[in-house]
Amino acid sequence: MSVALDAIGRVIARYLDEPVSGYEPFTPSDPEALRQSLQPGDVLLVEGNARISGVIKYLTQSTWSHSALYVGPIEGRVATDGEPHVLVEANAGEGVVSAPLSKYTRFHTRICRPVGLTGTDCATVCAYAVERIGLAYDLKNIIDLMRYLFPMPIPHRWRRRMIALGSGDPTRLICSALIAEAFTAVHYPILPKIRLTGSRQAREQLLEIRHSSLYCPRDFDISPYFNVVKPTVAKGFDYKALRWADQPRPSANAQPPCVTPMPTADEDVGAVAA
Repeated sequence: MSVALDAIGRVIARYLDEPVSGYEPFTPSDPEALRQSLQPGDVLLVEGNARISGVIKYLTQSTWSHSALYVGPIEGRVATDGEPHVLVEANAGEGVVSAPLSKYTRFHTRICRPVGLTGTDCATVCAYAVERIGLAYDLKNIIDLMRYLFPMPIPHRWRRRMIALGSGDPTRLICSALIAEAFTAVHYPILPKIRLTGSRQAREQLLEIRHSSLYCPRDFDISPYFNVVKPTVAKGFDYKALRWADQPRPSANAQPPCVTPMPTADEDVGAVAA
């Protein structure tokens, strides 16, 4: 029975991981700008083009279907072309794996950076994720995989629960859940529940950490504790340098326009006007 369930799980996982034809990102990333902008501890959100991506985007009502943690070069892990693995992610069917940044440079992505995370805690978050590389997704947990097969009409209030559907460790190893656990290890908030308590004289806000299986990729985007870093802006953006299709190409011999300097406060304005 166990072997049969494992085989069925592999078939479902392979089907869900297949890309959807015709995908083209609306705003693909600038690979070099993305590479220069990322720092250890950053969460990289990915639009995704697999079958499972469409279902996750439906359930979460979000652009983002996947998340990975940027930890910097991981010792002993490189791609076939020598590119270092710098991301840690969890995928259905694979479990926790590492990956090079080039895996997602052709996708629409977003960088979410934890605000004020100390160097020590950042190292702990990254180490937590790296130490879990190799943990496998339990393919025998068919419920965890079946939920992604059919994007049936589901009431909005139940959609997040569909992400957490299942039992045990396999659920907590799905993409954003792994990253949520890493930040929970240092008590860094993502979207904590706020519970008001206390007497009339004093009311106190207690932050309750949600169960990691309840997190989804968009939570890092809407969290008040993560900054959105846009690589194009971070590297220095000048809209004057853009070349539009309806404008003529500048001539190589073209001279910059002559601009008459404005008089300073010490100059005779009347004389300039004359």
